[in-house]
Amino acid sequence: MNKTPLFATHVEMGAKMVPFAGFEMPVQYSGLMEEHFAVREKVGLFDVSHMGQLMVEGPGAKDLLQFVTSNNLETLENNKAQYTCLPNEKGGIIDDLIIYQIDDQKYFVVVNASNIEKDYSHICKYNAFDAKVSNLSDGMSLLALQGPKALETLQKLTDADLSTVSYYHFTTGSLAEVQDIIISNTGYTGSGGYELYLPNEHVLKVWNALLEAGKEFGILPCGLGARDTLRLEKGFCLYGNDIDDTTSPLEAGLGWITKLDKGEFVGKTAISELKEKGITRKLVGFIMQEKAIPRNGYPVVDEDGKTIGHVTSGTMSPMLKVGVGLAYVEKQFSAVESKIYVQIRNKQIEAKVVKLPFV
Repeated sequence: MNKTPLFATHVEMGAKMVPFAGFEMPVQYSGLMEEHFAVREKVGLFDVSHMGQLMVEGPGAKDLLQFVTSNNLETLENNKAQYTCLPNEKGGIIDDLIIYQIDDQKYFVVVNASNIEKDYSHICKYNAFDAKVSNLSDGMSLLALQGPKALETLQKLTDADLSTVSYYHFTTGSLAEVQDIIISNTGYTGSGGYELYLPNEHVLKVWNALLEAGKEFGILPCGLGARDTLRLEKGFCLYGNDIDDTTSPLEAGLGWITKLDKGEFVGKTAISELKEKGITRKLVGFIMQEKAIPRNGYPVVDEDGKTIGHVTSGTMSPMLKVGVGLAYVEKQFSAVESKIYVQIRNKQIEAKVVKLPFV
């Protein structure tokens, strides 16, 4: 198992550690519910240093990324970030990722932990452009400071004027006297906040400084458990659960990051053909109508008990106090208000398709 540079700190702080994407990661500290509400109402701090970072640079960097991703890089500008995906040749999703434009010949690319090598190899495979691709993952850490009090907490520690860094934009500055940290107004909790990219050797200093600066706001260190319930309440996809090599961005509701009019890119033909033909299944959000918690892999059936899909993510929503989930279902059952049933053991429990996000 890999460990992040903060592994010993998490253990010392009493975190419960679990294996995740090849790393030993904190799943919770004080408790999932307490951590979830800290992020929704105050501020929480996550170590997400298991995530991968690549650098794509050189005169052909933009052309390479434009060819291997689904979104349109022409809309990017310096200090702006873009959510996108890497499609495979069959139109499935190799990974979802964020691209940061440092300048028009230098792009910082953040990928999921389980896909670092796969993504790096895929991008290199198509590098017939004048670009250099580097894997920076082993030397970099990532902290996510999330919640309505994240701005006030972070502003204490940096000279950068964070009020000028809008959503999906970033700046590079000093933080807790550590230079050249990428401070990004992004995150996967839906409660606002920042992601901080920095060299491993400085991460403990910045972690401790953030916990100290956030003390007056009730900051808590948070684990992957709360990260999962937070992202699911917002209907955000988790790679490996809701999207993978076999799912099309059109089925997953990611048509908005799939720009078929931008020129050639990997998987474009397959995605265009599917769009023309029409999808047969769709990722939907649903709320349980009885007390029950849906889980990944549970079958979804119609009222006659015929299988029409499967649950990809599910939890008890801390905010709503009901079971919520995401599922792929046959298209005719995907409309909002549709009645579906989740099979939990031998029982068919009613659920209702709803518009995302849940919260």
